[in-house]
Amino acid sequence: MSQDRILPGIVLMLAFCVLAPLLDTCAKLAAEGGIPVGQITTARFLVQTLLMLPIVLAMGHSLRMTPRALVFVTLRAVMLVISTFTFVSGVKVMPLADTLAIVFVEPFILLFLGWLIFGDRIGPRRIVASAVGFVGVLLVIQPAFDTFGLVALWPLGTALSFSFYMLVTRAISAYMHPVPMQLHTSWTGLLICLPLMMAFDGGPVPELDPIWPMGLMWLWLLGVGVWASASHMCMTYALRFAPAATLAPLHYLEIVVAVTLGWAIFGDLPNRETMLGIVIIVASGLYVIHRERIAARQAPAQVPVPAPLSPPQAATAEG
Repeated sequence: MSQDRILPGIVLMLAFCVLAPLLDTCAKLAAEGGIPVGQITTARFLVQTLLMLPIVLAMGHSLRMTPRALVFVTLRAVMLVISTFTFVSGVKVMPLADTLAIVFVEPFILLFLGWLIFGDRIGPRRIVASAVGFVGVLLVIQPAFDTFGLVALWPLGTALSFSFYMLVTRAISAYMHPVPMQLHTSWTGLLICLPLMMAFDGGPVPELDPIWPMGLMWLWLLGVGVWASASHMCMTYALRFAPAATLAPLHYLEIVVAVTLGWAIFGDLPNRETMLGIVIIVASGLYVIHRERIAARQAPAQVPVPAPLSPPQAATAEG
């Protein structure tokens, strides 16, 4: 692949790393402003559906789906709803960087699930790197758990659900274009969220009891959907220009942006233990990516190699 084609992919990936934390920031601002987590999750899917529908129509894609595709899209939407809800629940009270760092355990979970479900080969070096990465996650969780309690475990739920989301995406991406896939996932997620919000309206679960937003809350809810759509359009087209192995290391810049936004907007800076954990997570993830590249190059030509997953996406509210 020529450098002329790879460069736009790198630029789009860098754009994703900037835009995705803006989504997380809007979600945190809305949650801190009193908007229930379920309502933020629902708003994300509503806005994304309204934005993606004209884009899909303008690109001339069909809105039809086979029954098999509908099943996969529904599974994808369920995992994304869980991922969004758990992430917003965590980031509501935890710093952006801490929450995102814990979520970055997802590449290691994907490595294990790829071996368990698809039979992907995992060498001892990647196993050790994953174990070291989990140690980094524990370094981030420990001070967060001491400060915030069980809330610190929400991002682990995000990482697990988003890992299954990525596996479903891997299964369906061979026969569904990624742009209409985003639209179908959005409206399916909306159909999951809306009945829940209606059922719990005025009910005993505060995070599922919707309220009428006031003032800037409208802007933050809009931003959740806008930045979700924009960031993943960048991700989608980045992968059309450059291979996942090239883009994957760049994705860790998202943590740098999250630390910067967390400090600039919320006054949050990771402590030494958390920073050490973040460094360990990033270093372990980059090593896993390095070993994945070596394994791909050494794979026999006659043996089909499973289609690579997208770069190890932080399972933020983005999806």
